[in-house]
Formats: sequence, structure tokens, C-alpha cells
Amino acid sequence: MSVNQRLINPLADNLFDGILQLKTREECYEFFEDLCTINELRDMSQRLEVARMLEAGEKYDQIEKKTGASTATISRVKRCLKYGADGYATVLKRLAEKEEK
Repeated sequence: MSVNQRLINPLADNLFDGILQLKTREECYEFFEDLCTINELRDMSQRLEVARMLEAGEKYDQIEKKTGASTATISRVKRCLKYGADGYATVLKRLAEKEEK
């Protein structure tokens, strides 16, 4: 899948270039603490876990119970997994490969 062209702009390019400069988990925590609210960071973390659980074949009620995500959030993530730009798939694949090592 390709990226939605409406998302591409110089400010987003600069943000992603900045993120790509981070080298450690600690640097990520520091940057995202400055960039996001605690709730925004929790929401993004939750969505990634929801995606991982959906890819693992877990059911909505299990996901809702473990993550606290609403069924609306779970549905949105599921829709992204099926029809999105494959961003979740890329990250989940790389995380799984890293775990295997």
C-alpha cells in the first residue's frame, strides 16, 4: 500500500527525519515525552499492542480486557491492518524478527 498523499508535507518529513535520528529507547522516551502528552503516547502504545493481538488472532473481548482499548479503537486498528498503508505490518514483522534473534 502507498501512503496517503494528503499526509505528506515538509513538516511531517522533518518530524519523521527527526524520529529516524533517535538511537536508543531512552532517546525515544525523552523525545516523545516532549512531543506528546502522556495520553497520546499511551494511546499509540495501546494501538500497537491491539494490532499485535489482532495479528495473533485474539478476539475483541480478550484484547479489550488486556489493553483497555474500546471496541471502536480495536475496529479502527483492524481496519488499518486490512486496508491501511501496511505500517503496522512492517513494525510488527520487524519486532517479531528482533524477538527471534
